[in-house]
Amino acid sequence: MAYAGKKRWKGLVVGVLGLVLLSMLVPLLFLLGIHNGFQGYGSEQPNSPTHTTPIIINTNSNQAEEDHVKRVENLVKQLAPPIFQEILKNISHKDENETKKKVTVQNNEGGKGFPAPPQDVPQSPSLKNNSKVDEKVEMIDYAKGGIDESGKSCELKFGSYCRWRQEHKEEMKDSMVKRLKDSLFVARAYFPTIAKLPSQRKFSGEMKQNIQELEKVLSESTTDADLPSQIGKKLERMHAVIAKAKTFPVECHNVDKKLRQIFDMTADEANFHMKQSVFLYQLAVQTMPKSLHCLSMRLTVEFFRNPVYDKESLASKYNDPALQHYVILSTNVLALSVVINSTVMHAKESGKLVFHVLTDQQNYFAMKLWFSRNTYKEAIVQVLNLEELDSRKLYLSLPVEFRVSFGIGAEARTEYLSIFSHSHYLLPEIFPNLEKVVVLDEDVVVQQDLSALWSLNMEGKVNAAVQLCSVKLSNLMKRYVGENSFDKTSCAWMSGLNVIDLVKWRELDLTETYRRFVNEVSTQKELNEAAALYASLLTFKDLIYPLDGVWALSGLGNDYNIDMSAVIKAVVLHYNGKMKPWLDLGIPKYKVFWKKFLNRDDQFLTDCNVNS
Repeated sequence: MAYAGKKRWKGLVVGVLGLVLLSMLVPLLFLLGIHNGFQGYGSEQPNSPTHTTPIIINTNSNQAEEDHVKRVENLVKQLAPPIFQEILKNISHKDENETKKKVTVQNNEGGKGFPAPPQDVPQSPSLKNNSKVDEKVEMIDYAKGGIDESGKSCELKFGSYCRWRQEHKEEMKDSMVKRLKDSLFVARAYFPTIAKLPSQRKFSGEMKQNIQELEKVLSESTTDADLPSQIGKKLERMHAVIAKAKTFPVECHNVDKKLRQIFDMTADEANFHMKQSVFLYQLAVQTMPKSLHCLSMRLTVEFFRNPVYDKESLASKYNDPALQHYVILSTNVLALSVVINSTVMHAKESGKLVFHVLTDQQNYFAMKLWFSRNTYKEAIVQVLNLEELDSRKLYLSLPVEFRVSFGIGAEARTEYLSIFSHSHYLLPEIFPNLEKVVVLDEDVVVQQDLSALWSLNMEGKVNAAVQLCSVKLSNLMKRYVGENSFDKTSCAWMSGLNVIDLVKWRELDLTETYRRFVNEVSTQKELNEAAALYASLLTFKDLIYPLDGVWALSGLGNDYNIDMSAVIKAVVLHYNGKMKPWLDLGIPKYKVFWKKFLNRDDQFLTDCNVNS
């Protein structure tokens, strides 16, 4: 019995020692910043089904470095109390190492990154002997409303989230509470020193009383509405006490340590809330809305109850080169319906229109049923399952979107560049009898007749597309082909609305050219999305026929500031970006142009609450 009791006693001692050890380790982890190492919040996640990959291009590294240093200095000056002014001397005005040219490309699918062409990216200035403070200073840039002094740093890091946040910014409900907390922290920093002064016992007692009063108020209040009516006078008294405390000689080490702790805690809190907010935004962006999931499932179930089959009489029209053939790659039946409906509604001769829908196995049956139930004037819709078109195992890949960030300071901008995916390069094989097709993305709305595209003289080019001249190919591609391979004024081109000359494509064997470039890029350890971007731009080098900008207006999925007169005049509206019109996060003033082409009479839309 005595032995058993002694054994239990030793077990308790070991347990207590273990708890003590854990209680010491947890604060240590927070102080070292290890708790900030979790993944998944910092980068923009892929939109379903269209993926978005960020690219950062800065072309003036020296100026960027100087601007960043100034922002850090101004930030510390604003936040630091007088005792912290000496710390500013530790900020290096020039980084010891030369700024290296690079581009950061991060694939959001799965949260993994991959390298990309080098561009000028400024290195962060360092705080001597305190890398942790340097990290926190950088984070607070984004915490102050998500926008720094240039108004662009948040956008370069988090993309369209920052634009959305500015548009939906709510009034702060605890500004006074935060001011009280700040005053309380500063008072606590000075109090230990004042309490040690024998001649200031009365003032020390007064200071302690003020601290206790604010602690009591804050323990009962989380918003300004919870604060007592006389809180203004309490805050004034606290400010007076702090001002008087600063007149006494103090132990700088203790005050410095306390204020650094406050600084780090505030930065940690701001950083956590920013990451949490970005994560929730990305979750809303990449998650299929419940109504769309319901629609797809209901249509699939109904198909197997009452199967539908293609009419043999339409087979000849599917391959008739005299008709106007449109190709759309999509897994979103609702978005697809809007694209086709808007195109047909504005067509002068709907009987000449043939739509070829390429989708995957999962969505094939839902789309077959949808387009058998819904007709679009005299137009014909063919639904093809890409995974069963060939003996090879093919997988559908949708147009890829890349978030391209470039410039510095007030000149910084972010664009969403959409480009052909691997599946687009199968079009000459899938449609061997066709000579020309118009390729539309699933996130477009047609506002005018497109028949003029079929008489377009492309001057021997293969792909007629709207160009995005804010993104220069010479900057984007110099890692692979050198700086002089592309003209300095050459522009990137966009998918969304593309006229493809399949005859010329076959003559030049561009599909094989694309595969060769993909293999070359893949050997440099790029992932699929990056390979698609660079291989596409290389494949169509000197083969792009530029369409006038009025044909397609892009940016409706990320830019709140597009001129509405330009939106009304555009032939095609392209909702490239994260805020797609079928999502709740879609920009309301642009969503109306998309919603008016929904078939609101369909019973499935009503049952799944899509019309709301």
